[in-house]
Amino acid sequence: MNRTRWIFFAIVGMAVAIVVVGIIVLAPSSGDQYTPPGREEIDTNQAVEISVVTALSIEPWIRDAANQFNQDRHILEDTGQPINVTIIPMDGLAAKSRLEREEMDPMPTAWIPDSRYLTELVNATFKERLGRDVFLTDGEYRGRPVAITLLAWGIYESRAQALEQTYGAINWQAIHDAAVNPDGWDALGGKEEWGFFKLAISNPRKNVSGLGAMVAAAGGYYDRTGISVEDVNSNDFQDWLAEIMSSMSDLSGGTYTVQDLALFGYTTGDAGQLLESDLLLNMEGIQTRWADPLRIVYPQYVTWFDFPFTVWIGPETTASQKNAALVFEEYLLSDPIQQRALAYGLRPVSPNIPVDGTDSLFIRWESQGAQTVIPRTTAMRSPDRDVLQDLLRFFDLRVAGR
Repeated sequence: MNRTRWIFFAIVGMAVAIVVVGIIVLAPSSGDQYTPPGREEIDTNQAVEISVVTALSIEPWIRDAANQFNQDRHILEDTGQPINVTIIPMDGLAAKSRLEREEMDPMPTAWIPDSRYLTELVNATFKERLGRDVFLTDGEYRGRPVAITLLAWGIYESRAQALEQTYGAINWQAIHDAAVNPDGWDALGGKEEWGFFKLAISNPRKNVSGLGAMVAAAGGYYDRTGISVEDVNSNDFQDWLAEIMSSMSDLSGGTYTVQDLALFGYTTGDAGQLLESDLLLNMEGIQTRWADPLRIVYPQYVTWFDFPFTVWIGPETTASQKNAALVFEEYLLSDPIQQRALAYGLRPVSPNIPVDGTDSLFIRWESQGAQTVIPRTTAMRSPDRDVLQDLLRFFDLRVAGR
């Protein structure tokens, strides 16, 4: 082999040696984690933070579940990161307005409103603005109810007996006739010292149950499950509903009407159409504070609240946050957590958990009218945006502005 060839092989050998040494020097040690090109390193100790805006009436159960969820350190399987849930209590109507105006900063990962029609209304707003939905109705991110409740009449036993003696049944027409009677309880089969009939309904501008009560009143007036804009704007109907709502006491315009019944008794109201779950939760306080017990009466037309867990589909939240929200949703739908809903007066959506199960407030307060099976299945249909807006406009002009 001549000298030139030796020199050539020597140069090639040196080049190979340099490359090998470079790989050894730059290679990670056995304790380091290799990150493939184009992929960011994930800190498995850094929690995926999600926020869930939650309807006020379901917030105690959701918060209790979230605290347990965080304590148990649930993991997002894709990344191995723990999930931390923050609960933000907010009335459904307030959340709807803030979402539509994009005033929430940061945008919540998920929303549990009082009823699915609220998510439909928000979707309609963003469909007009962006041409797409922000809450899905199918697929893995679709809204799924986590518990249900309904609007029922809560009425003190003495007042219930008087109304039944006078009108035969407690319904919206009986409530109307009691509200407009100029002689008060003395003419309604009650006592003169009871004064005039007082109705307890949450302010529909502050609590979605108040708006739901007006929808239910329309169903009772027209004797059907669906109402239109024309129905709401009928002069006869508005006069009738205004006469009912003229009997609202000052306290009944607030957000927590059932709590007011427990704290202040008859000064809040003699009767009201309120959330069944709130009535059951506050029954103990009413029983121990007042000699006259409260009775639950189920209406002919039932207004349901289904509390759908809805994930925000938008660039404001990451894929990890959206998937972490699904993990928390599945936790809420698990049988142990559904079982605990009974202690909050909520009806589980899991078919495995009976309403008369352990710690059920429905069984505890069965003597006061609570029923595990609703005798009437006539459900009010969800109103559209125009119907709701016209009902609120009526309230502003004919009730709040009086």
